[in-house]
Amino acid sequence: MSTTRNNPHSPEGAAMSSSATSPEHADVPMIAIKDVWKNFGRLDVLKGINLDVAPGTVTCLIGPSGSGKSTLLRCVNHLEQINSGRIEVEGDLIGYHEKNGKLYEMSEKDAAKQRLGIGMVFQHFNLFTHRTVLENIIEAPVQVKGESKEEATEYARELLAQVGLSGKEDAYPIQLSGGQQQRVAIARALAMRPKLMLFDEPTSALDPELVGEVLNVMRRLAEEGMTMLVVTHEMGFAREVADEVAFMEGGVIVEHGPARQVITEPKNERLKEFLSSVM
Repeated sequence: MSTTRNNPHSPEGAAMSSSATSPEHADVPMIAIKDVWKNFGRLDVLKGINLDVAPGTVTCLIGPSGSGKSTLLRCVNHLEQINSGRIEVEGDLIGYHEKNGKLYEMSEKDAAKQRLGIGMVFQHFNLFTHRTVLENIIEAPVQVKGESKEEATEYARELLAQVGLSGKEDAYPIQLSGGQQQRVAIARALAMRPKLMLFDEPTSALDPELVGEVLNVMRRLAEEGMTMLVVTHEMGFAREVADEVAFMEGGVIVEHGPARQVITEPKNERLKEFLSSVM
């Protein structure tokens, strides 16, 4: 790891990393994925996935298109329903209630409550085009969490400063570059004060010259102790920022370990081929 992690409770880390792991969860993985299977019809897209993500760490999922990376990410916040296995966030079962050893799917209302603590940033920014930057960011804190407009606005301005977009509060998405829109999307996710951030190829829809500005925001989040699970094709980011990297192909994790080891000293032949094609 080449970055130094700051204490999220320090003044420097207060704005962008507002939800740190509480002491009672210190020894519990932030994410625990246990023997997860997922199919679409007859096609198995996840085949017995096991993966832990420790609090305050960054794990990158890499691999060819169609390997199951994005599906796995979407299962973590129950945007996709798994067929078997279990996913826990801070020890809490995601998407299901457990009774007498059996799992029962939660209502959408209960699942939505669980998602409040899990921020997600997608490939395509998904901003409301008819609303300003500020309106996009404060919508969920006000409407879903019940924050006052004043409180939400104050925090939104802090976040915009953190992502380098002070002064853009009244701009509309169409007036922003792709990189700026993605940084607004990150600020919007952070406005809910999540304990965990999921990123699904956040730079894949950007022009090459705009990629760096988004990765810099993610790098700072990592330095401030935000737990992150990231699907990415940016091998430099994975090597320099991630604590661990998992290489997926065909719905399985083929190789998993410390980021620099996996990327610079891969053991699996298929991973070696993949890295030679993307680096």
